[in-house]
Amino acid sequence: MKRKALFIGGTGTISTAISQLAVRENWELYVINRGSHNDEIPAEVHIIQGDINNEAEIAAKLSGMRFDTVCDFIGFVPSQIERDLRLFSGIAKQYMYISSASAYHKPVRDYRITEATALANPYWEYSRNKIACEELLMKKYREEGFPVTIIRPSHTYGDRSMPLGVHGKCGSYQVLKRMMEGKPIIIHGDGTSLWTLTYNADFAKGFVGLMGNPHAIGEAFQITSDETLTWNQIHEVIADALGVELKAYHVSSEFLAAVSNYDFEGGLIGDKACSVVFDNSKLKKAVPGFQATVRFEEGARRVLDYIQAHPECQVEDPEFDAWCDRVIDALEAAKKELI
Repeated sequence: MKRKALFIGGTGTISTAISQLAVRENWELYVINRGSHNDEIPAEVHIIQGDINNEAEIAAKLSGMRFDTVCDFIGFVPSQIERDLRLFSGIAKQYMYISSASAYHKPVRDYRITEATALANPYWEYSRNKIACEELLMKKYREEGFPVTIIRPSHTYGDRSMPLGVHGKCGSYQVLKRMMEGKPIIIHGDGTSLWTLTYNADFAKGFVGLMGNPHAIGEAFQITSDETLTWNQIHEVIADALGVELKAYHVSSEFLAAVSNYDFEGGLIGDKACSVVFDNSKLKKAVPGFQATVRFEEGARRVLDYIQAHPECQVEDPEFDAWCDRVIDALEAAKKELI
């Protein structure tokens, strides 16, 4: 008999890969969305069309249903978690919540991160909201036995977009375009801080291994690759995959946050500017055999192959391009004034 899972938001970078693997692992999968079926979602998935924010509508559509696992991929604030508690208490044997590794203490006290690392991020409201959601869920677990499992991804990427630290509102393609045009590329800090990138198919292995896993109830898990790179190395790998020379231009994260309308205070100072190395031993104990196998060198080439074959992924961002040029020109002018 197949185990049954329900996903809220099953068409994102992380959830698409999980959906594909869950079906291959013989889960009977249901996905709540507004009707925009992703072509990458397996045909076997049952679509429950509706708006999760219309609580009465969703409650009616789920009437009489029971699930081994329910996962919310799009819960960002406590009010959404309170809604989920009303909807899924009593019908889910396990509720999996996607939090974020950005919730770990900033500034970093120890670059080695475990699930026991304190949660605190004064720089990013997104992370503080995730912490509040975790606290609400764990309170329900301690007081009422609500069967929660918390998942903390770090920088997880798929084939549609290159993972980068400094990019505009339209995504990372403009950075690739600048590389191909021989323009300098802004890298935050001096590029030597450590970072971890995880390919979404690797993330899915750990996640599906925790679905329906009795050892996961009441616990938090981070799921990442064990590969650690500097931001200089990340950009060098991308440039090498493009067959171009990297022209790195290093700018402090604080300066970038001060001179832009992009959320670099949260995204850099509260996250990517910090060196982090993740200890996945807890996950490997709960999911024996888990191993992330896609090195970034291979992952970057997969992303580039996909983007080059799909024009819809080649979204240019002239506003970000011009901003990069202004930042670099201003700093070069300042250098000349001070010499």
